[in-house]
Amino acid sequence: MLGYVTVGTNDLERAAKFYDAIAAEMGVGRMMEFDSFIAWGEMDGPAGLAATKPYDGKPASVGNGMMVALQARDSAQVQRLHEIALAHGGTDEGEPGPRGEADEQGNVFYAAYFRDPDGNKLNAFVMERAG
Repeated sequence: MLGYVTVGTNDLERAAKFYDAIAAEMGVGRMMEFDSFIAWGEMDGPAGLAATKPYDGKPASVGNGMMVALQARDSAQVQRLHEIALAHGGTDEGEPGPRGEADEQGNVFYAAYFRDPDGNKLNAFVMERAG
């Protein structure tokens, strides 16, 4: 259902460095680029992510309760994405680890939470077999 998610930035060059590193770990690159907008993902692929300067010219701000969730391949990639985020100017919002109890099929939600340099909240997650 989702085509892409956009996060606001006040410094597109800084955002590009952050998201270039995140996208590289996830096996994608830039798919569109303009003076005020960069999108990462694959054309006709799953939902992508974009960073943009606000169209109205006002400063970008963080939406309270808004978060972008990045689906990882496995818990090791969740860990790497968290490390990459922190190494590229992001801040920690919750170290990698299981969240909650396993579901009826024995799967557990494994996630890490972080913010990009503009303060937008993201997480990397995977549902994987417990234990």
